[in-house]
Amino acid sequence: MADSDTVTVRNAAKAVILHDGCVLLQRALWEERECFFLPGGGQRPGEALDVTARREVLEETGLDVTVERLLWLREYIGAHHGGAPQDHRVEAIFFCRLAGDATKLGGNAEDDVQTGLEWVELERLPAINLLPSGLRSPIADLVYGEPPTKYLGDIA
Repeated sequence: MADSDTVTVRNAAKAVILHDGCVLLQRALWEERECFFLPGGGQRPGEALDVTARREVLEETGLDVTVERLLWLREYIGAHHGGAPQDHRVEAIFFCRLAGDATKLGGNAEDDVQTGLEWVELERLPAINLLPSGLRSPIADLVYGEPPTKYLGDIA
């Protein structure tokens, strides 16, 4: 296998931030389609995943959060979903609480595909293009309370 084909696993942390029946999502343009993502991003060497979640939320949204607990662990293995065979990601998805004003949105390091931020009502989640789509139901179900931590597996 050539170096360019070497599979490396990329760790990331994402945040579920709720406020007044809504979840904070990044609006984005991905593959020429409007979609939404949870805020978060890649883990740096030597950085704990909860620290990654807090840092990424601050950079991308301008909001300070308190990371409360792990909700889900999700994988994405590109070869299983028509993606690049070397694309393998593991994401820790944390439940976070706001530590500041929910209206002060605007980070200093938005993702390249990010077009904005939006507080989306939990009831709207099944109808929007949230990626990965396998997160729509688990996030919407948070309206009924926080579920036990769960391994979601390889979902796209």
